Amino acid sequence: MKNILIGVTGGISAYKSANIISKLKKKGYNVKVIMTENATKIITPLTLETLSRNRVYVDMWDKNPHFEVEHISLADWADVVLVAPATYNIVGKVANGIADDMLSTVISACKKPVYFALAMNVNMYENPILKDNIEKLKKYGYKFIEADEGFLACNVNAKGRLKDENEIIEIIEKDNIYREKVLTGKKILITAGRTEEAIDPIRYLSNRSSGQMGYALAKSAVDLGAEVVLISGPTNLEIPTGVKEFVQVRSAQEMYDETIKRFSKMDIAIACAAVADYKPKYYSNEKIKKKDGELTIVLDRNPDILLEMGKLKKEQILIGFAAETENLIENAIGKLERKNLDMIVANDASNMQKSTNEIYIIKGKDSIKSLPEKKKEELAYDILMNI
Repeated sequence: MKNILIGVTGGISAYKSANIISKLKKKGYNVKVIMTENATKIITPLTLETLSRNRVYVDMWDKNPHFEVEHISLADWADVVLVAPATYNIVGKVANGIADDMLSTVISACKKPVYFALAMNVNMYENPILKDNIEKLKKYGYKFIEADEGFLACNVNAKGRLKDENEIIEIIEKDNIYREKVLTGKKILITAGRTEEAIDPIRYLSNRSSGQMGYALAKSAVDLGAEVVLISGPTNLEIPTGVKEFVQVRSAQEMYDETIKRFSKMDIAIACAAVADYKPKYYSNEKIKKKDGELTIVLDRNPDILLEMGKLKKEQILIGFAAETENLIENAIGKLERKNLDMIVANDASNMQKSTNEIYIIKGKDSIKSLPEKKKEELAYDILMNI
């Protein structure tokens, strides 16, 4: 994804298109802009020309001489089209095959992904005609970025506010970087889930890890083109489609053996599993019966999988996770340095078993990035892109 065509319509949030264009240019994208006539009454074409460093298109019948059919050439040039803001009017036009200005005509001729970032009055947003038009366009592959709740120009707090500019860009990048398969040719090993340390045939020591984060990482890595080996402790999750090798283990020792066996052949290893630090020193072949008084279980240390990979690594990129209940950043940085990691993902242990998480991506004392609470599927993408 290199070329992004921005469509600016006559919603009051048209002024925010300037920020979107500026941010895209800073990221290195080529940006061209089409404005509707109404949009030019809110923000000037000169402003967007200056930011995009390209001519802004408004009039289908521009008298300036050109040697190509512009609505076709623009549709062919774009890798992605983003309409921001996308008004009730432009959605209705496209849904009903109307092409009566430059923007609607280019969209009608475009075979590339088209995103509508919705923004309008709440009553328009809730109008069933809009909902019908959106559903119709979705069937044809058009994509929609939902509006947020917030203070609107009509002096009410309601849904209809244009989504934050950074989030809009993130959504487009996520979708289209997946298409580009940026991890093609990379071999990635991911450990996930919890381990179980047997006490007797019935009982074991374990933790609350659900495995959701590790499985989300595996799925996202496959989507990005990687060859994925997933080594998993017990979970209730389905194996992600496209994983090259799935290895089921139960104990920390089993996970250690299977991980170390494969590590040398990997480009990237992500230790996401919640591995038990200790195991019972003595295993009872028979169920331990209840007796009067106390029961003492002596514990031995399990092998440290991440520490061993840190010792063995050569060219591999090695990532760990730190789930802490206190001193989160301090403990994570200590683990990063002690285990020779390239990056560590830190989070509060209270987020175990939740479908969302709030994390810190840490590459060193001077490189700490905070990511707000999101679904673990979204965080998986963020983590992989940081790698």
